[in-house]
Amino acid sequence: MQGERSQVTALLDELPAFSRQRQGGIFLVINGPDRGESIPFHEERSITFGSSPSCEMTLTDKAVSRRHLTAVHENGATYLVDQNSTNGTYVQDTRIKEIEIGYGAEFTLGRTVIKYLPDEEVVEPEPSEQPSFGQLIGGDTQMRQLFKLMQDIAATDATCLIEGETGTGKELIAEEIHNHSSRRGGPFIVFDCGSVPRELIESALFGHTKGSFTGAVTDRKGAFAEAHGGTIFLDEIGEMAPDLQPSLLRVLDKKAVRKVGSNQYESIDVRVVAATNRDLREEVGKKNFREDLYYRLAVIRLSVPPLRERGTDLPVLVDHFLRQFADRNLQITPEDLEKLRRHSWPGNVRELRNVIERASLLSQGRQLNIDEALGSEDPGSPAIGVRTDLPFKEAKGQLVETFEREYVEDLMRRHRMNLSSAAREAQIDRKHLRELIRKYGLEGRREDE
Repeated sequence: MQGERSQVTALLDELPAFSRQRQGGIFLVINGPDRGESIPFHEERSITFGSSPSCEMTLTDKAVSRRHLTAVHENGATYLVDQNSTNGTYVQDTRIKEIEIGYGAEFTLGRTVIKYLPDEEVVEPEPSEQPSFGQLIGGDTQMRQLFKLMQDIAATDATCLIEGETGTGKELIAEEIHNHSSRRGGPFIVFDCGSVPRELIESALFGHTKGSFTGAVTDRKGAFAEAHGGTIFLDEIGEMAPDLQPSLLRVLDKKAVRKVGSNQYESIDVRVVAATNRDLREEVGKKNFREDLYYRLAVIRLSVPPLRERGTDLPVLVDHFLRQFADRNLQITPEDLEKLRRHSWPGNVRELRNVIERASLLSQGRQLNIDEALGSEDPGSPAIGVRTDLPFKEAKGQLVETFEREYVEDLMRRHRMNLSSAAREAQIDRKHLRELIRKYGLEGRREDE
């Protein structure tokens, strides 16, 4: 893995496709005279905050003592220790002498507010030379980058957060990370945070003791205990209710679970991989998801591209699913393949898989029945092809993609695949045009096509 730059995570910033947290963190002044100032914090050092020039972070706030506060790292945890300051150090309006903090914590010195954030590194892995990783298939550059990153992180026990739309294969990615790890001999437990009733989720996750609530007739293991020695996959983590999130955070921090009805913690050895189709940063901003839990889960972030952004992968996936479902030599015509290209695929690869399976079952002879499998278009839909049954952003993206594909195809056809000539006429940068050519699968065409 190669990271080219480091940045302080900002919840409103556009995050890259792949990122990871480096050891340590960053202290960022978010309010006060020195707003915007920051200092990295590594495990091998301590940092003193104060108005004295001898402090590692010197503040101009006149309400801050000369040596006001020290941050130290001990036994894998970060602590703030007040240095007998005049005006005190406050965390959540409580004056503290010493306190353990995690990412997302804010503390106040005088009129200055400082936030502790992870030192996040943008990861831009070289694309894998292989167009597959386990059960995953994809020759598109974004997918091959994902394969390379999965290969690298499988060798670690780092907590991962997989982000992506419904149907992009997040569970399959989590399973392949497990299958390529040293934990592959252990269990792979899937827990869907959106399907378990809210009143039962703690019992399902952490277990319960006999008699702890009505219906608890025996002791029960939870999903974490069942995953001991292996991996637990927390699917749709964004659906977890805010009041249940602190319990999950404690398990991640303590590496131990406490059954419902018990006072004792039981140690667990589990790797955690979580997934969501929500924008968790947006949910943090809305106070629907705890910021400290987000940072705890996103030690490594993987963003899975939707099918509509995967360029040349559609025919490869169609061929794969045909071999999987067809018990005879079914063929797809160029016209039907173009119909599939024009589809917006709101359900992504899962939807494509279902369409090909349905088309195989409905087909007669050797011809795939794509029209029936896709379903007829609503005659009342807008003439320009806008999908009003999709969210605005997705519908707009689909329309822009249709325009780009048709524009680039005709442009390159007229210029007989001459990149320089086409870029001059279109008045766009050669690099951008080359990316569009790759995106829409025109790379392999000859001039006479």
